Amino acid sequence: MNIIEQILDDILRREGGYVNHPADRGGPTNFGITAQTLGAWRQLGRPATAAEVQALTEAEARALYRQQYITGPGFEVITHPALLHLLVDAGVHSGPKRAAQWLQSALGVNADGVIGPNTRAALAQADQGVLYGKVLGQRLRHLGRLITHDPKQSAFAAGWMNRMAEFVEGTV
Repeated sequence: MNIIEQILDDILRREGGYVNHPADRGGPTNFGITAQTLGAWRQLGRPATAAEVQALTEAEARALYRQQYITGPGFEVITHPALLHLLVDAGVHSGPKRAAQWLQSALGVNADGVIGPNTRAALAQADQGVLYGKVLGQRLRHLGRLITHDPKQSAFAAGWMNRMAEFVEGTV
């Protein structure tokens, strides 16, 4: 199995099926895909309805994830499997632009959220294993700030920490 398929398998496992948790700011999700994201993907001009989200197939979810969270943001240039996995998962969880900004900040380049020539050049010169630790640290701090600034998000803290533990332990 190639690394992209493994990453997609792991994301689908972590995200699970249809959920409509009242504290989730994204509203109803299926395979971790929000109504807003699905509506944009399908070019509906509106968020998808809860029924449309619930009817989302795994095949469409995989296609959406591949385009919106790997190819679209430019993450396919990352050659370090664990760093690629971390950035794709961070993009799914916190937005691909934010994940790209964490990478750029770790690289010491302009953190504009666009993986362009300067980011790719810095990435080619960097120790991607070191970058992994820096990006993971930024992601952990971000999750802590989410809970601090919106205590209702603490309903998700245990799940978020379990997710992060997989990256800390190197089990992904």
